[in-house]
Amino acid sequence: MRKPYPSTKLREEIPKPWLKYPDPAQRWARIIFWSLFALGFAASGANSCLVMEDTFQNGIDPAYWSHEVRTDGYGNHEFEWTTASSNNSFVKDGVLYIVPTLTADALGAAAITNGYTLNLTSDGTCTSSNVSECVAVSNSSTNSIVNPVQSARLVTRGKVSIKYGKVEVTARMPLGDWLWPAIWMLPQNNTYGAWPASGEIDYIHARYALSSYSLRLKIAESRGNAPSYPGGGVDKIQGGIHWGPLPQFDSWWKTFGTQQNRIRGYHQDYHKYTLEWDERYLSIYIDNRVYSTLDLSMNQPFWNRGNFPTYYVNGTDTLKLSNPWVLGTGNASPFDQSFYLILNVAVGGTNGFFPDNVGGKPWADSSLTAMGVRQMSSAERTDFWSAKDRWYPTWPSDPTQRGMAVQSVRMWQKC
Repeated sequence: MRKPYPSTKLREEIPKPWLKYPDPAQRWARIIFWSLFALGFAASGANSCLVMEDTFQNGIDPAYWSHEVRTDGYGNHEFEWTTASSNNSFVKDGVLYIVPTLTADALGAAAITNGYTLNLTSDGTCTSSNVSECVAVSNSSTNSIVNPVQSARLVTRGKVSIKYGKVEVTARMPLGDWLWPAIWMLPQNNTYGAWPASGEIDYIHARYALSSYSLRLKIAESRGNAPSYPGGGVDKIQGGIHWGPLPQFDSWWKTFGTQQNRIRGYHQDYHKYTLEWDERYLSIYIDNRVYSTLDLSMNQPFWNRGNFPTYYVNGTDTLKLSNPWVLGTGNASPFDQSFYLILNVAVGGTNGFFPDNVGGKPWADSSLTAMGVRQMSSAERTDFWSAKDRWYPTWPSDPTQRGMAVQSVRMWQKC
């Protein structure tokens, strides 16, 4: 018989000097990581009171939510008419859906382009006191159309708001060209003046531009376009905050970030979009802190952070730029006030969120024949509607896939 091969197993223990003399850099990295993790965990749970928990088991709860009903496209000059219709927001199997639909399905195709007056003031449904935000007229001779799309915008304004705390929204983003889902916050009161002086928190958002709102917190925002869209479509989420003494000095670009899911995007699965903020820090992340879009230390006043000019030009006048937050409370000002939550799916817009000449965009923000005056541009709406055969086939026929799906919303107030 053949002898077995001799064993190559070492008879003595292999030296492992890295265990005896560990790399101090790695050791400190581990210490810092777990210390910050523990600190964050403690901060998120310490002294917080649950002020809202909605899992949509009983439909859209009026104790928490109101619908905003308007035709003006808000500050971003979007193309949708936001409604309270159950076609555009509804609950099915414990999930809230915010769904865009064609206005032609409700009014008929002819009404979109000529001979129809939509007056939400006369029927009592408009939620704005400004008549210009409640009316749309179609007239082919002036190239004006009624909002070609309907959607929904749900807010907790006047019902639930928090000053410092935590917000968690478990949601799935919609798929479809030129859809613009967002989870964000606005101040309950414009304590420091008109937008962006009072702030905005963007939880999920895809791009930022000026509007007529106050400060905003964007928790999350995305484009419904395919991942091949330059700059990212449903595969990219952005979060950040808007702030500045005047709209032209909105400094969102200093305080925003992105996450990208190249494999499955954000339209196939539910993700938890979270905001945590107090007077010391503000953090926005997806699912867990590893996937952060913004980690901001309140280590300096926002006036200093902005490095704003001393003077600015307004028409023919040169004016001194004033600090609107000088009477605020510490470095968190203007984010030292109560904010309410907004869930919406917008469509299109003229604020640069969808850049011109990118991804086959069928309208131009600067077009003379695109959605009317710059506050309410009917010509851009017309160009958008004229290209329906290009973008509408990208919208899923199933409304539960075409809309933003929200499983739950939770809000904690620091107490």
